[in-house]
Amino acid sequence: MKLSWKVLTFMLFLISSTNHFCLAQDDDIVEQPTLPKGQDRCNGIFLSYNFISRTKEFPHVRNVSAQAWAFKSTVTIMNLGTYVLQAWKIFIGFQYKEILVSASGAVLTNGADFPAPVGNGTYLSGYPQSDLETSIDTAGDFNQIQVEVELSGTQFGLKPAMIPMPKTIKLVNDGYNCPAPTHRKTSMYVCCVRNPKYKTKELKTKFLPRQKGDLLISYDVTQAYGNNYLAQVTIENNNPLGRLDHWNLTWEWMRGEFIYSMKGAYVREVDSTGCIYGLAGQYYQSMDFSKVLNCQKKPIIFDLPEERANDSELGKIPYCCRNGNILPVTMDGSKSKSVFQVQVFKIPPDMNRTAIYPPQKWKLVGVLNPNYKCGPPIRVDPTQFPDPSGLQAIKVALASWQVVCNISRPTKGNSRCCVSFSAYYNESVIPCDTCACGCKNTEKCNPNEPAMLLPAEALLVPFANRSAKAIAWAAVNHFHAPKPLPCSDNCGVSINWHVSSDYKQGWTARITLFNWKRINFKNWFTAIQFKKVGSDYEKLYSFNGTLLKKLNNTIFIQGLPGLNYLMGEMKGSDPRTDPNIPGKQQSVISFKGKNKPRINIAKGDGFPSRVFFNGEECALPSRIPIGSGTGNPFSVNLVLLLLFPIVSFLLIEIHN
Repeated sequence: MKLSWKVLTFMLFLISSTNHFCLAQDDDIVEQPTLPKGQDRCNGIFLSYNFISRTKEFPHVRNVSAQAWAFKSTVTIMNLGTYVLQAWKIFIGFQYKEILVSASGAVLTNGADFPAPVGNGTYLSGYPQSDLETSIDTAGDFNQIQVEVELSGTQFGLKPAMIPMPKTIKLVNDGYNCPAPTHRKTSMYVCCVRNPKYKTKELKTKFLPRQKGDLLISYDVTQAYGNNYLAQVTIENNNPLGRLDHWNLTWEWMRGEFIYSMKGAYVREVDSTGCIYGLAGQYYQSMDFSKVLNCQKKPIIFDLPEERANDSELGKIPYCCRNGNILPVTMDGSKSKSVFQVQVFKIPPDMNRTAIYPPQKWKLVGVLNPNYKCGPPIRVDPTQFPDPSGLQAIKVALASWQVVCNISRPTKGNSRCCVSFSAYYNESVIPCDTCACGCKNTEKCNPNEPAMLLPAEALLVPFANRSAKAIAWAAVNHFHAPKPLPCSDNCGVSINWHVSSDYKQGWTARITLFNWKRINFKNWFTAIQFKKVGSDYEKLYSFNGTLLKKLNNTIFIQGLPGLNYLMGEMKGSDPRTDPNIPGKQQSVISFKGKNKPRINIAKGDGFPSRVFFNGEECALPSRIPIGSGTGNPFSVNLVLLLLFPIVSFLLIEIHN
């Protein structure tokens, strides 16, 4: 059968159209990413850890436990639930002396830098993608509901055939429960679900509520332009025993930002070379970088002295310019915070006025103050300020982030102050422990030997002048004198607690502060805690004392007006014959005897369990002075004196 040319033309048209439609369908198919195993039944936050590879590092050694291996792995966090996961934070239980070198898409929650030792496990927080949306709200967009973190690092102590897997992995955000993870040969996974009993606060905005902590930092953007913005940084002390002296603040810019100007604070190094030779110099070719304050990735910022408070260029910021001193509210609430402003310039691709990323890895340190561990910045509700017009109105920040810092107790050998014990019933003083504040040079001393007992007058001289007194005291009292001698405590401040008396109606002690540093401590304070007798506190005679009942009956001690300076160490004329003299203050403290029947002063109840100086927890001795336990040092000798003639008389009678 012959077909006309019209029919042939129509058939060719259909064929070509069909091919076109088929091709169009194929082109529109979007490949979905491969889902990790175990996620199909998860109705929450799915976490998975996948080991990729490891290679032997140099140097190659025969000792298996000392051989280093470079490892690579990935961690996937996926939101498969119905609630947005804000500011995600996970824990990975590393166990092979790992050193984490990098983590793409995450930062260490404690603000530490890479490389970081994580052999006991570590916490990671999301950056820059800290929030994970739900699949429902994003139409299943994997770019918004999951994040994959690529890990690389070094680990030790594994045989070549072993696969280094962590002990566990879990989500640590509030309101989620995580069971034990499912382990496979090279992977592990867990589904963390919301706790039905967890009560969430009703949020007025999509941001997280503000958190509580020992020290709170607020990073508030008050003005924003295309290529720069103005931020106000507020540091506020919330701990009744927390404090900062001459604080230094550092952070890390993650996207090439630099500081153009500041008010209320300044940088340790005025340096623009990083901009001139970097990406900022390529973009801002017409900018005069001699006017730029700092281009370092990790600037160090410090507070201005008090005389700059009214400086029109650097000062005139409320709560600024206090020489870096932030007091606890228990001393002065008006001096418990510090504020400064910073003008920040950005580089592409963040040239939109809403493209603002706060710096990461915040660290805040003082001269002799607590060790603060700061978390990552968390987006919170915008801060409200009083309107500058003076009217009854508020001004709202454009965007706000909160950094929460908490005090961590010093580990052994990492304190910066220490305590010595003495008592009226024992002539020897128990000094601060050996290397209580660390030991850098141990060539001529023994860091593992207990500190030698001392006569009381030895506390008044530097450690270098105590050796002769300690050896002589040991010879007189037949104490052991090790060779080499124990190392020093190496502490800048030491506190002596001396039990002075113990009587029926109460007891007394004497507290003496020694400043071995060359700096003066203005508005100093110390705090004492006891296990049993804190509530018996009665009075301080040369200091001002307050009993903080809600804080474990802590006795808060500070200098009286005119005596609030603890002076620094003064140089003597000759180190051998006229040694340096420490700054010193002293007071007697009395306690009532209402709890006397259940306490024993001589057996330890009269010695504090925790001591703080300017917020720093001081190292306590590992022993206490030994007494008779009755409060009377002569009670045992008196019994012997009475018993001796009786025994002698009986022996004489028996002999006769």
